[in-house]
Amino acid sequence: MSAPVTPARRPAPQTPAGAGHPPLRPAAWVLTRLRAAPAAALVGALLAFGVVLLAAALPRALDRGADGALHTYLARSGPAGTSLLATSASTAAGSAQDLDTVLGRLAARTGHGFGLDAAGPVHGARALKPRPLTNPELARPDGVPPTLALAYVAEAAAHTRLVEGRWPGGRPNPDGPVPVALSQAVADTLGARVGAVLDGGTNMAGRQLVQVVGLYAADPADPVWTGLPCLVKACVDTDQEIPPRRFWQAAALTGPESLPAFRAWGVQSEDFWRLPVDTGALRADLLPETAREIRAYVGGPTATELTRTTARPDLRITSALPDLLERARARRAAAAPLTATGPAGAAGVVAVVLCLAAVLTTDRRAQELRLLRARGGSRAGILRRLLGEGAATVLPAAAAATALAFLLLPTPRWTAAAAAALTATLLALLAFPLRAAVLLTDRERPAGRRRIAAEVLVLVATAAAVSELRRRGVAPAGEGVDPLLVAAPLLLALTAALLLARLQPLLIGVLARAAARRPGAVGFVGLARAARGGDGRRRPSLLPQLALVLAVTTAGFGATVLASVDTARLQAARFAVGGDAEVSAVPGTDLPQPFLTAAAALPGVRTATAAHTDDGVTVVGADGVPVRVTLVVVDPEPYAELARTVGRGRFDPALLATGGGPADAVPALVSRDLANRQPTGPHTLRLPGGGDLPTAFAGPVDGTPALPGVSTATIVLPVGPASARLPQLARPNRWFGLGTVDDDALRRLARATGVTGEDAERSAHQVRTSAAQVAELGDDPLQRTAQRLFGATVAGAAGFALLSVLLGLVRAAPERAALLARLRTMGLRPRQAVALLLAEALPQALVATVGGALAALAAVALLGPAVDLSSMVGTPVDTGLRPAAAPVLLQALAVAVPVVLGVLAEAALRGRRQISTELRAGDSR
Repeated sequence: MSAPVTPARRPAPQTPAGAGHPPLRPAAWVLTRLRAAPAAALVGALLAFGVVLLAAALPRALDRGADGALHTYLARSGPAGTSLLATSASTAAGSAQDLDTVLGRLAARTGHGFGLDAAGPVHGARALKPRPLTNPELARPDGVPPTLALAYVAEAAAHTRLVEGRWPGGRPNPDGPVPVALSQAVADTLGARVGAVLDGGTNMAGRQLVQVVGLYAADPADPVWTGLPCLVKACVDTDQEIPPRRFWQAAALTGPESLPAFRAWGVQSEDFWRLPVDTGALRADLLPETAREIRAYVGGPTATELTRTTARPDLRITSALPDLLERARARRAAAAPLTATGPAGAAGVVAVVLCLAAVLTTDRRAQELRLLRARGGSRAGILRRLLGEGAATVLPAAAAATALAFLLLPTPRWTAAAAAALTATLLALLAFPLRAAVLLTDRERPAGRRRIAAEVLVLVATAAAVSELRRRGVAPAGEGVDPLLVAAPLLLALTAALLLARLQPLLIGVLARAAARRPGAVGFVGLARAARGGDGRRRPSLLPQLALVLAVTTAGFGATVLASVDTARLQAARFAVGGDAEVSAVPGTDLPQPFLTAAAALPGVRTATAAHTDDGVTVVGADGVPVRVTLVVVDPEPYAELARTVGRGRFDPALLATGGGPADAVPALVSRDLANRQPTGPHTLRLPGGGDLPTAFAGPVDGTPALPGVSTATIVLPVGPASARLPQLARPNRWFGLGTVDDDALRRLARATGVTGEDAERSAHQVRTSAAQVAELGDDPLQRTAQRLFGATVAGAAGFALLSVLLGLVRAAPERAALLARLRTMGLRPRQAVALLLAEALPQALVATVGGALAALAAVALLGPAVDLSSMVGTPVDTGLRPAAAPVLLQALAVAVPVVLGVLAEAALRGRRQISTELRAGDSR
């Protein structure tokens, strides 16, 4: 019997050394990576900060500019244009308390989309018809007695200062005179004093008397007096007699107790409530809603409800605000397409830079990522870790940039800025993981066909966008941003970059072959490497070129737009003035010879000419029918230059030297409308002061610059032959100048020589310059905002384009440094190393800059005919842009110079590195 088998015992597990300690855990990926490459993490955070800051700041800057332009535009309309005026016939038992009650109900319905200005409403009552004052001691300019109107303004005491007497209050005797207060200026003009009883005559209600119980002083610029004429100072009016006679109009303030007397004084009386809208709180993005609310208040459901709640069936509310808001919305929409072009180009450059940074980071970490993949790491796991790395650097920087943009540019709107910041953050966060995902693809896919397909797609899209934009033109003014106008320049720049990528190896290759025939290998090696892309590849990198081309194209196109705006504005100003300066004499007088001599000698005056104009001349043709025309007598030579510069009435001055008619006839240029109505045979001019002048047809003209805005029939005569027959035609009443004429100097000269008086308003109508007209046309915050935005976006695009070039240089830096080190071992001197780097890097940057300039000129030539600049000029002008090389070249140089300096600095730094710094055992570069 065999013995039972005892199961073997397993040996007890050995306790490893270090028992009692926690097991080792893998290091945190994100923290390890940030510690391994702190410089790269810092650069990535700074790049994300800059990109997100610009993305968040741009919409807020646009919003602030639009709001500021809206507020300025409305402020120029004055309180009358930006107020709600409610009026109603005064009731028989009208009282100040009733007026206050109605005001409270009117104000209670505001605040839905618009509010009232802090200055507060103005309300009261007024007699509708003034009465003539029969007091003989009062001033009568032409023997006509002055008139006086009565008004009660509840807010008057807070906006005036009592100078003498007392405020009108109380009327102890209903049959006695009405106590009133006059302004000090009105009392001085009329000759009234405190205590005077002013007699308004007798009507059906009896004798109408008022007594001046006080005098007050008030500021005429105070908005409370808007719509209340003649309360602060007396007004001049004329009657219906022939000739008209002048007389004074005045108004007086009364107390609330005198309201029942208004109906007797003015036959009818009216209660009014003026509610000033707080235009400073209006928002440009809410203009349609605000206009809808105000329309409802003026003539919609709100107005109907107010009629019921105030128990005033005849309540009428009027306001110019709805029309003003509609015009403001149309102005903003008209400027939007041109305003969006610059930011779109800058956004394209920023996107390219982020993609280039992702490519650079992927190249730097390609071996690491492939090793992780080879050791079993999944693509999803690797990408999650890369996202974690990016989140640790990008998200804090993006949050700080967004907060800074919101802090520096306060505005009530935040959605657009937040969306732009989020988009930029996602692009900065996902660019590297997406590029790494392509790198970690299991099998390598050929990129040649995909690249050709993409290039063909871009080319087709560009051709379609340009042809469609030229076919239909820009979206009509008021329709907002035209996507085609914004996208077409970017597509043209992208197409130009793709063509350069194809042509650059060929172009630089030709230069390399030419350099190969010259002594020395530095130029040939540098150009040959430039043709191959500079990093050992067989094709140049597209992204730096694309960034440069986008920046130069955007800058050149925008600069052409701004230059065209300036040119069109100057031309419009010259057309309105009749030259660069115009001075006209007071009707019925002539310009003195001292003024003509001194004006021609003013600094900046290039050409000066005097003219005699008369709009009371009649011309009698062969048919004997008289036609009224405007006569212009000028010196032909300077007048021809004036017409050529202004662009109206161009002619050959030789035509006025030989008339081609009878010997005693004066050669005449005739406007086309008159030439079509009258035969071209001899004409006889009959001047209003007497005298006939025979003329002969010398040629047609399309008007005259001497009469801006006048479209009547015109005849132009040379001053020599015309004044020889009628000497009065040699006395000029208008002067025109060309050049940089100083407006202030010309006005001082006009006053000093007696052409104009000291009255500034009168002088403004007699002295005009194109510089002042240009300033007036350009004094629009909407235009200034667009110009500042363009400058900021061009500067940002140029900065990011420079960054893209530097990133491209950094991408090729390791291979280039190793090459230089090897060449140094073969005798390459440091100066030659710098020259080699310049020969390699500069051609690519210069070719991209030239390509961007050509793309900008192409964009202007292809898209220019469809661009309407009227909203930017400030007055209607002809549609279209004209290609101009100067603004494009200036912008190209502005972008190219920093890029070239960056290349020079990188070459100088890299070319002088020591050999031991670059050559190491086992280096595979």
